[in-house]
Amino acid sequence: MLPSGLPEIVADEENLARFLTSRGHFNSRVVKPAAFMPDIEDRETSVFRHGSEPRDALWAIGDEHAAHGRTIHGAAIIKAQSVRSIRLDVFPDEPPPKHSAIRNWPWTHDDPDLRKAEHKELAISLANDAQLLKR
Repeated sequence: MLPSGLPEIVADEENLARFLTSRGHFNSRVVKPAAFMPDIEDRETSVFRHGSEPRDALWAIGDEHAAHGRTIHGAAIIKAQSVRSIRLDVFPDEPPPKHSAIRNWPWTHDDPDLRKAEHKELAISLANDAQLLKR
């Protein structure tokens, strides 16, 4: 067990919340692929193991651990299985509590434009599977 009390393996049926801190990560109806693009330095996408309910608890996690001085506009909720279905994976990465990381993004090309196009294709798939929750 992890310090948060969650199992060390993220189950396929678990919900993951990607906090949306930029208006460019969503519009009035959908999550945009930009929300799931990996961080260039860490080569991963930060998520939290939490579904859409209870929302007060979800927003508290975002405010405490993901905001870093930014506004939490909402969250993209996605199943771990959706991540694994496109050859990415999700791993626990505590602390903070419930934090996980989407990893295994392809980083094989020396051409940054080609690499970004590969990442965007995967991010499109994740965005298409995500449920948008606005705050």
